[in-house]
Amino acid sequence: MKNKVLIIQANYYKDISIALLKNAKNELKDFAKIDLITVPGVFEIPVVISKNLKKYDGFVALGCVIKGQTPHFDFISKSTTDAIMNISVVSKKPVGNGIITCLNKKQAIARGIKGGEAAKAVKIILSL
Repeated sequence: MKNKVLIIQANYYKDISIALLKNAKNELKDFAKIDLITVPGVFEIPVVISKNLKKYDGFVALGCVIKGQTPHFDFISKSTTDAIMNISVVSKKPVGNGIITCLNKKQAIARGIKGGEAAKAVKIILSL
């Protein structure tokens, strides 16, 4: 029986999130039944995971935060990462963090493989 994995994709930077999603799906294609929920930004990802904890065996969080001129980047990045880690530890379910945080779009594009890496982490933990 395949595991059920929910991918939550933040679509703020659509071209980047598409690359992250492609790599995540490729990693999980023979391992899990995959569902997808798209949200506007990474800040919404933890609540979507929380609302779906009982329905899935694991989760993959995908998105991108690019540093701008204000401290908003720091607050969003830290609060989202902390929330995802807390959900994973408390629920004892794997949450692959494929949310990339970059200084510019060029760096973000170069990190498109991170979606696959986050999915691989979930796959490994579910296999234990």
